Amino acid sequence: MSDLLRAPAEIKYAEELDWLESVDDNPKPFSWRLSPKMIRLFVLGSERSDGLDREIPQKWFGERSVVERAIVTLASDRGLLLIGDPGTGKSWLAELLAAAICRNSTQVVQGTAGTTEDHIKYSWNVSMVIAKGQSRESMIPSPIMTSMETGTIGRFEELTRSTSDVQDALISILSEKYISVPELDSDNIVFAKPGFSVIATANSRDRGVNDLSSALKRRFNFVRIPVVTNKKSEAEIVRFRTEELLRRHQIELDVPPTLLDVLLQSFADLRASAAAAGSDDEKLESALSTAEQIGVLEDAILHSNFFGERALTAHTLASSLVGSLARREPEDLAILNKYLHGVVEPRSKEEGGSWPEFLEGGRDAIATLS
Repeated sequence: MSDLLRAPAEIKYAEELDWLESVDDNPKPFSWRLSPKMIRLFVLGSERSDGLDREIPQKWFGERSVVERAIVTLASDRGLLLIGDPGTGKSWLAELLAAAICRNSTQVVQGTAGTTEDHIKYSWNVSMVIAKGQSRESMIPSPIMTSMETGTIGRFEELTRSTSDVQDALISILSEKYISVPELDSDNIVFAKPGFSVIATANSRDRGVNDLSSALKRRFNFVRIPVVTNKKSEAEIVRFRTEELLRRHQIELDVPPTLLDVLLQSFADLRASAAAAGSDDEKLESALSTAEQIGVLEDAILHSNFFGERALTAHTLASSLVGSLARREPEDLAILNKYLHGVVEPRSKEEGGSWPEFLEGGRDAIATLS
């Protein structure tokens, strides 16, 4: 695993999944590797009441009911559509579910304007077709077709970014559970085996890009992933991802709890400001998601490790925040400048602590970018 830039969940947590499978005596749907109860435990972590001989760490932070509904959907004939704002952990939850169910989370189609029917059905190896003609051997199955043939989970990222033609092709797959290959005279139907399902994700902010048809909506069970608003839960998510980053880069650097509080509070302030804004011009272009919060902290940690004194400071954190969130010039810089003067400056005088240095770092970053 050490030679992979980012190992998929089934490799990263292989030992843990093996152990859970060895002690799992609960009923399992289809050919699932783990039971629904163990999948929930793998995703949300163990508790004392579970009676296990080892602790299973929490990997996705959210409502238990969301995870349970997602698992139940995958045990049915319907596809699962995880929908929510950017940075709410939709893709990560999809990966964890696929890893726990079938030990393969990499059968993924990425939805874009350039995604075609071939990406969800099949294409052809041109050189083999020229040499031997069209056959099952010269056919290149899509990740979705592969998951059908193996009775596993296929994933479709950013479903609403794909065109209506692609979405229509997916309707047929979800409804009929087979793909016809008219180019072949025989062996020209690929049937889905028990256990096949699709986990799709959709960005709620993409509404109107390529709206889902009523027919496709009926084939999916919608599970909405809410934005994390609880500061304690958000702190756990940020801390979990930060610890992963430090291990991956083999960095020994402490993240003071006071600076984590400053980061959380600054994002909470900016979200409140965005909610009260009268127009889009008065809002940052950033979604101010938990994922972007993690990105700010990651940027600050790496900068401190490579160019600082191997200690995270409020000045560096503020510089990373401005650099990460200022995407439009001069609009975003003006909004951040207003925040520093209207909120951070009074707070630094009243509370002290890390806020004065955070204010200075933010001002310096804005001056550099202006």
